[in-house]
This record gives sequence, structure tokens and C-alpha cells, in this order.
Amino acid sequence: MKMAPRRAARPRAGGSTYDIAVIGAGVTGAAIARRLSAYKVSVVLLEKECDVSFGVSKANSGIIHGGFHYSAATTLKGRLEVLGNLMFDRLQKELHFPFRRCGILVAAFSVEEMKTVQELYSRGMENQIIGLELAGRDRILALEPKLNPDVVGGLYAPGGGVIEPYRFVFSLIENAQANGVELRTGFRVAEARREAGAGDRSASSRWALVSQQGEQIRARTVINAAGLYADEVSRLFGAEEFRIVPRKGEEFLLDRNARGLPEKVIFPVPDPRSKGILVIPTVEGTCMLGPTAFEQEDKEDLSTSRENFETIFAAARRLVPTLSERDIITSFAGLRPSVEGQDFLIAVSEKAPGLVQAAGIQSPGLTAAPAIADYVKDLVKKTGLALEEKADWNPSLPLVPRVRELSPFEADDLVRENPAYGEIVCRCESISEAEIVAAIRRGHTTMDGIKFYTRAQMGRCQGGFCTYKILKILQRETGMSLDQVTKRGGASRLLHGEVGRDPVAPGGGRTKLEAEA
Repeated sequence: MKMAPRRAARPRAGGSTYDIAVIGAGVTGAAIARRLSAYKVSVVLLEKECDVSFGVSKANSGIIHGGFHYSAATTLKGRLEVLGNLMFDRLQKELHFPFRRCGILVAAFSVEEMKTVQELYSRGMENQIIGLELAGRDRILALEPKLNPDVVGGLYAPGGGVIEPYRFVFSLIENAQANGVELRTGFRVAEARREAGAGDRSASSRWALVSQQGEQIRARTVINAAGLYADEVSRLFGAEEFRIVPRKGEEFLLDRNARGLPEKVIFPVPDPRSKGILVIPTVEGTCMLGPTAFEQEDKEDLSTSRENFETIFAAARRLVPTLSERDIITSFAGLRPSVEGQDFLIAVSEKAPGLVQAAGIQSPGLTAAPAIADYVKDLVKKTGLALEEKADWNPSLPLVPRVRELSPFEADDLVRENPAYGEIVCRCESISEAEIVAAIRRGHTTMDGIKFYTRAQMGRCQGGFCTYKILKILQRETGMSLDQVTKRGGASRLLHGEVGRDPVAPGGGRTKLEAEA
């Protein structure tokens, strides 16, 4: 079965009209779109990239925070973090994304650091965090034996955990689409204008949004969840002036067989600028070290450096001495959209009617995302749009089988049903051909889209074994030629220049890549 690669939906003549347009398909926009899909309103989700979760959300530490870093009484991010944390168990049962409450530790190495830990504990208790524990040396080493034995004590938050952030975004959006939300990728908003229809009150209350390619949609209410570009989007609407400052965080990923992997997320004692360098056991069994926190101007610079690698490893080894550089399988960087004041900027615009701002969503934005969605839903009502619940809203997705999670007997049954589950494409992560096909048929037709949906290419060899096999499956399922396949859309083609032909098959034989495989 061949499927055309997903493209931005083409609007009807004169553009399509919706009740609500959400700009940005990261975790914030995805959570908002899903929440609004429960109501009798038409919703479109606009994303400038070729796939969802390709912005801030793709390079996320994947932590569900414990609710003690920020005050729920004095900050919006603190309040929404606490509420959001409590929503993940139900969401996981409905949407089947990888999530585990492994617990969070804050490790102190001096009496002075323990004073800061006491402040975190007091804040957590004020936030009414369940199970929070102030731990001495023996207790904290019992909780996490991989910790440096020089630790003097710390804080334990059993409700903290880890999640696969891009799978969370994919699940939110799949469920939103199943409930009627329209997704348009490749739609970068370049113009926003308020329509003034002569004598037509409904037309005069709409925004016309035009993409860089000239496509146009209209919406009564618009939600700005554009991440790093939320300040630029706000300016397009003539709305609030604020500045998004990218804060780069470099991270390193360790193999799942690394000797130093802890069971719990380990924080150092924070400083006023950052929560520090963490050691993070991922929900899928690997381990991340980082992130750094450096402000920069460039919203596209995702480079990593040897200097920061040494900084990260020194800080991580202070927490877990057995960590080894030999276990590194890749490095990456993410950019957090910080704003002045450091709190979330979520409010109905006072300058642009019908616009809701959801900006400055940095840490703990992933944890807060479900609560942000509820908060924004209530703000949408304040724009004058009535929200009536759907009687047939379905909050759940069907479970997509994953071979690595099954017992041998369950896997045998699945292979009898669909032999493609018996063809292992990615050996490092045990990903089957059927799972690659499932990703493609859900619209993920770039190498990164398939990687984030399935984990193929994420293991020790970083795609060395499975890349060619994935290319061939993509070619078969979509009809794309090998030179059309991209890493993440745009100009990121895997094969550059002319794809040559095998000289033994002139006039339409195999490509050189195929001949050499």
C-alpha cells in the first residue's frame, strides 16, 4: 500500500474558516488542541515545520517535575506544574505514551546546600506535594545507591518521573485529530490581519492568517503557542511586545547498558539561574546528562561543543561517579523560550481581540502542559467563544503494539497476525517493520519523524544498521524516491547531488546506494 507523503492541507478557494486556530504543534499547542477537541468548535493546528514536535519539544529532558522548584501561590508556572503532574497517570492510560514515576532526588554535598534543600522542601510542602521527603545521607543512598557517597542528604519527590516527550506530543495530536482537529504542517504564519466585513458582524470578528506560501485560513479565536517564535507571532497580530530569549541546553545521551545508570532522576542543588546539570534515566532505558543553560540570540543554533561536554560530565560525575564517557552514543541541544520575568505568559491579549497568548513556556512546561490546556480553554471562553461539550468525545487512542514490550508468547501471536512484526529493522531498540509502517501511515515521512515515533535510529549505532532499511520502507509505502527522503524536511535531504544509476542496469536500474547495499 503506497501513501503520499503528508503535506499541508490545501485550503479551499478563499481559505478555510475555523472557530479556533492554534499556532504551534509542540507540547503546548498539542495539549491545547486536544483539550479543545472535546467541544463543538472547529479547530485547526498550524505548524511551520513538516512534522509536529520538531521545535522546542523534540529536544526536551523528558522530566515530569516534582512540584518543589516554584511556588504555586506566587507563580503561574508553579501552580500549573503541580496540577499538570497529577494528570499524567490518566493521560498515559488514555494515550499509551511512555511514562514512569521513577522519583526525583535533589542531592546536597554540604551543610550550606542542605539549607537550600530545606527551602525546596518547605516550598513543596506549601504546594501540598504528596510524599515529599527530607532525607539524610543513609536514606538518600538507600534510595539511589549510584549516588556519590560524599552526599550529605537531600530531597526525595516520589511523584516525579520521566516521559518520552515527542511520543506524548504525537499521541495528543493523534487524539485531537480523531476528535475533529485539522492539522496543517508547513504553515508558517507570515501575516495576520483583522477582517472588516461590511455589515457582516461574523466576518468582522475574524482573523485572516496567511502563510509564507500564500495559503490562507480564517479563525475567530487564535492561540499563540509558537514557542521560540511566539514574540514574532505576537508582533504579526499587533499584540503585546515581549522578547523570547533562547536558552540553550546541551545534553549527552548514554547507552542503556552503561554501568552508571541510576534509577531516579538526580538533580544537584539549584542556583538562581538554573536547576543545574542533571542525571536523567530515560523512560526507555537510556540516560541523559545535562542540560546547560546559556542564553543566545540565534533561534536556530543547536550546536554542541567539547567545552560544554567537559562541563556537563564533570558536574554529572559529581552526582554519579561511575558515569563513563565511553557510554556516550550522541549529543544534542535544545532551546528553551524564556521571557522576562521567567514565568509563563498565558493571557488573553489586551491589544489584539480574539488572541490568546501561551508564550514563554519553558521548564516545567512539559509537566504543566495538560494544566496549561485547561487554563487556555477557560481563556478562550473569555474571548466570547461559547464552548459546548461533545457527547461523543473520545479521550483514548488504540494501543500500537511494540515488539520490545511484549513477552515471547505475545510476540509470536502478533507475528502470526502480521508477519512484519517479526522483521526487526532496528536491532538496538528492537523496532519491527510493522512499527515503521505504522509511523509512516500516521504521516511521519521524514527520518526524524520515524525516529521520534518509533525510536528506530536512537540506539547504540544511531541508525548505522537500520537507516537503509527505513529508507526502503519509506520508498515502498509513500512512493518517494530515495533522493526525496529528508531528515527533517526542507533541504535536509539524506542524499545530495544527483543520485546515480547502477551501470549494470542502464536507463532505469538500481541507484548506486541500492547497488552497494
